[in-house]
Amino acid sequence: MNTAALYQVYLSHPHVQTDTRRIQEGELFFALKGPNFNGNRFAQQAVDAGAAKVIIDEAAYEIPGKTILVPDVLHALQQLAAHHRAQFPFPVIAITGSNGKTTTKELIHAVLSTTYKTYTTTGNLNNHIGVPLTLLKIKNDVQLAVIEMGANHLEEIKGYCAVARPTHGLITNAGKAHLEGFGSVEGVKKGKGELYDFLRERGDGTAFVMWDYDYLREMSRGIPRIVRYGTTDADIKGNATGNGGFLTVELEQPFTAPINTQLVGDYNLPNVLAAVAVGAHFDVPPDKIRKAIEHYTPSNSRSQLMEKGSNKIILDAYNANPSSMKLAIENLAKMEGEKKILMLGAMAEMGAATETEHRHIVQLIEQHAWNDVILVGKPFERYKEQFRYFETSGEAAEWVREHKPENALLLVKGSRSSQMEKVVEGM
Repeated sequence: MNTAALYQVYLSHPHVQTDTRRIQEGELFFALKGPNFNGNRFAQQAVDAGAAKVIIDEAAYEIPGKTILVPDVLHALQQLAAHHRAQFPFPVIAITGSNGKTTTKELIHAVLSTTYKTYTTTGNLNNHIGVPLTLLKIKNDVQLAVIEMGANHLEEIKGYCAVARPTHGLITNAGKAHLEGFGSVEGVKKGKGELYDFLRERGDGTAFVMWDYDYLREMSRGIPRIVRYGTTDADIKGNATGNGGFLTVELEQPFTAPINTQLVGDYNLPNVLAAVAVGAHFDVPPDKIRKAIEHYTPSNSRSQLMEKGSNKIILDAYNANPSSMKLAIENLAKMEGEKKILMLGAMAEMGAATETEHRHIVQLIEQHAWNDVILVGKPFERYKEQFRYFETSGEAAEWVREHKPENALLLVKGSRSSQMEKVVEGM
């Protein structure tokens, strides 16, 4: 079945699922494959769960009247999403970057949703499956869409752009993330820059650019329209104020009322300025921009400030790379508090740079005074004579349960694989 014919099936059943455990009556089930699973094997289970049709790519699993056989299920899903996207003239804002892309995406969505029917990526479904699934959730009432794009190797963002065809784009930054796949920081810039390449080539693209970053200035050259945001020399200008707790942003334009956010750390300033820039570009009233940002509360272990007993905890355990780890540690160092504790999990996907980047983090830790430092994960093992060390977050959580800190300000951060949220659960 070709894409046009499959699209007619989709229009009759406009709800797509890739997990048989979540199927609702009348949905389409795409039987995806992975290194350790074969969705074709669950075709009958999907039908029994209520799927209207099951898209498969192995004839052995055909069920008369219920399955649709295609050459490749993933490719069919992506092409279906691209075809659906092509039916609409609405603006699509694509967001990528090494750090802050999910927070930036959620802030932008909060701002735009005050004025427009806006669809966006759920959680961080920002990969080769999540991007098409996000597009296929868009309905006829759409006015704007905000699509997050994650990547850990070259050509990935390029592929997502071919499906989502963004009209606008934003790269939060390009730092030391996914070095194992990109090879170097220059590789990261090239990979993230594929978004700029698409906007440049389409001839009418618009980029929102953090103008403080010289490398983004250079990377964005040639894009037809550029909206600049930053602390100086920009269309949208603002600065962080406060003592390192919740971020307050003072703007010079487009409005001067302070934005009192519920975000922790000055490192969230670019994320807030990006949301202001996008909102202003799409003519969202200034007061709506400010209120939307102030009402946004981070979740899912992303820079959450929480209280447990007498302790204040910054839980930032969703992801970590050298760039974000450095910013988080420096932020805690300058926050007000007499008792400060670091609980850091190892950084994943560093490849050949693993040893070097973890050593740099330890060197940064040594530049400040801490009441305690707890390191988790094999890359930190060589420093167990200097600091408390645990191989797993479960072991660290057990230690925390036995030696409960009190009246402390704690940073809990690590890559997703470190599962550092378990340490907080032990308090």
